[in-house]
Amino acid sequence: MKIFKVLLVTFILILIFPEKNYSAEKEKTFDGKGGRDDFSYLKAKNSDFKKGIDAFKQAKKFKKKNKVKKSTKRFNDSLNYFLLAYNKNPDSLEILGFLGLVYKEVGDPIMSEIYYQDALLIDPRNPLINKGLGELYFDTKRMNLAKERLEVLKSCGCEEYSNLKKVIEKIN
Repeated sequence: MKIFKVLLVTFILILIFPEKNYSAEKEKTFDGKGGRDDFSYLKAKNSDFKKGIDAFKQAKKFKKKNKVKKSTKRFNDSLNYFLLAYNKNPDSLEILGFLGLVYKEVGDPIMSEIYYQDALLIDPRNPLINKGLGELYFDTKRMNLAKERLEVLKSCGCEEYSNLKKVIEKIN
């Protein structure tokens, strides 16, 4: 009976004083940070994005050592973490780029292209995304599309341009 009274009093207090608000919109000291420009979730120690990157790095090391089973497992782990991160932040250019990259690594060029294309909707001139998509087009023998990505990168004067150019010139 005593527990019932405590719960009843707590419930009544909640009804009487519901005005506690933790929203940044109503704070007078809101600094404007947050929303699309807030990338703090990428640096969180236990974020799905961070776990995805760690698993991806391990997978690349295993692949380099020719440990196929371990590499495949870690690529799949990485993919799962990035998908979890994507569910929380579907407009993150970084997450979309990594999803494109990991799907390419696991041998699913269709899904890779989908995520790279989604990333280009956010930033059509992004060097990493254009390079990754250009390499995917090269790997899938769509040279005209690969050269289009190279053309987009031409004006950036960046390392991604020279790397993609080297890949494309392999065939010539």
